[in-house]
Amino acid sequence: MMNKAVPMNNDNPSIPQMIRAPFLSSIIAPLITGSLLAAAITGSLGVPAFILVLITGIGLHIATNVYNDIYDTIQGTDKVNVHRNEYSGGSGVLLDRPDLMKKMYALARSGLMIALITTAALLIFVNRSLWVYLGGLYLLSAFFSKFYTAAPVKLAYRGMGEISVWFAFGPMAVAIAAVSQNIFPDWRIFLLMPVSGISTLTILLVGQLIDLDADIKGGKHGVASRVGTRFTAILYIAVQILLIVDVAVMALLFPGRSWLLLISLLPYVLFFPKTAASIIKCHDDPDQLKAVAKSTVQIHLLFSILLILGFGVYLI
Repeated sequence: MMNKAVPMNNDNPSIPQMIRAPFLSSIIAPLITGSLLAAAITGSLGVPAFILVLITGIGLHIATNVYNDIYDTIQGTDKVNVHRNEYSGGSGVLLDRPDLMKKMYALARSGLMIALITTAALLIFVNRSLWVYLGGLYLLSAFFSKFYTAAPVKLAYRGMGEISVWFAFGPMAVAIAAVSQNIFPDWRIFLLMPVSGISTLTILLVGQLIDLDADIKGGKHGVASRVGTRFTAILYIAVQILLIVDVAVMALLFPGRSWLLLISLLPYVLFFPKTAASIIKCHDDPDQLKAVAKSTVQIHLLFSILLILGFGVYLI
């Protein structure tokens, strides 16, 4: 929903640039870790269902990314953003190429349609008692993908962007992965749910600090525009610590060699202390915060990779 990158060349943007492909890790990580944990619980991984749920999540995230660009452009937020960078501020594709609006709509709708088809295919592999969860998660995800920024709901403009991002990339993503493997609900799944959503939320929080002026002018009411930059910086650190605690609890409570999950916290040992100090120091300086945004994305990507690796070894 917020993972935004500036294309290298907006004169002739490629489809990967238009869908912001490098940041699909935000949905891929919870889908893979949720599926691996479900496999660890049941003793086997349903490969066809895993492939289908992965396509479903990617389709929904593509729709989210593209709709976000479309409606932030239409509603003027991207137009007034002078701090656009590789990690925040929108892709800028439609600002440079407004003629691509129809193609962007087609990409977003294609993402939703592909996700709908694969969700329907999942019905073959999912127990009938879980169909209501599967259908509900698709519908809620499709709603978030468009109305995160689209009128009349505009969640991100009404102070609900943070909870939407956390919920979509955390609990919802892990839940649909578990449902696809016929293991929902389960206490271990619930413990995993918050982690990936928190990791993605941190990118949004830094982006809000950088994009604050544009968000205020465009009427986009995130935490930063409502309660200030210092509070947002403190919140950023608090949720990162919450993520660390959640992973530590899983490593402590899960049966077997769950200590292997602690490998995912390596980026928090290597990079987080410096990043935390920088965001407190530079919370009101958009230019200096661009380095914090880069570090945050690096922590997110490395954490996601290592968490997948940890669950993979844990499953074996």
